Amino acid sequence: MGGYATLPRLLDARRLRAAGLALRADPAATAPPHDPDPSLLAAVEEPFDTVDGVLDRLRALERRLRAAGDRRAVFLTIYTRMTAAVRDAIAAGQFHDPDWMRRYTVAFADYYRRAFRDFERGALDAVPDPWIVAFATAVEGSALVAQDAFLGINAHINYDLALTLRDVGIDPARRRKRADHRAINGVLAGLIDAQQVALAELYAPGIDDIDATLGRFDEALSLFSMTEGRAWAWRVATALTDVQWSPVRRAVRWLLRTTATGGATFVRSPPVDPGVLGALRRIEAGRSLDDTLAALGARLDGAIGG
Repeated sequence: MGGYATLPRLLDARRLRAAGLALRADPAATAPPHDPDPSLLAAVEEPFDTVDGVLDRLRALERRLRAAGDRRAVFLTIYTRMTAAVRDAIAAGQFHDPDWMRRYTVAFADYYRRAFRDFERGALDAVPDPWIVAFATAVEGSALVAQDAFLGINAHINYDLALTLRDVGIDPARRRKRADHRAINGVLAGLIDAQQVALAELYAPGIDDIDATLGRFDEALSLFSMTEGRAWAWRVATALTDVQWSPVRRAVRWLLRTTATGGATFVRSPPVDPGVLGALRRIEAGRSLDDTLAALGARLDGAIGG
């Protein structure tokens, strides 16, 4: 792939829709005034260097955020469990190239760390647009737990992952590395199911037809499934690796950022009946964030045997 013919291969109807949404959005305008917290900055100042280090420090950050009632903890409640599942799969010998998977996991987490650090510093120019929307929405506290979760997943999977793959390298032995990348889908499948069950349990007490209601809401938020997002990340990483002409590489980077930003815009303002959103918000208002995340974490821990 050496020219502009690369770009059409990366597009489908959903990506085009997301790009259109991004072109009408101003991510920086979503960011409320925010005073940096020195204790949070200290937790994310140094780069990650091992998978265990990633997990220990992300768990500590999750605890700090939960204690402060900071809704940025929502994504971390999910992400720490996903990282633990991948760590356990590496230890169990489920990948062809465990060393590559360790580098992949650490580099992936470091994209999150840098985005969090720069947002907390107020250096929005350094924060990728999808993360600005995710963090700003969480700090503002106006979204649903489900939206906060999807916003973080969108930024990390639909933006960070392709750049991670480019950084750690998909060559040599590209076929084996692709197989390992795809194997993570199976590792995470149980966690994704557990997340959906936990959300259904959260909202069920106040909604008679919870399956129908969450079905409509979930359909609106799931602009891209995690499996599709991971496949997209591989395609983008392949383009960034194989294409040598810098204008095309810049166009691919623009497309990556723009579609992920559009996905964030979609999740932040989903085309869902306002009555449904209102009902879900009223249910959440009757339960503390800490209790909600404790229940979500317990479901996810059960899925990975934690």
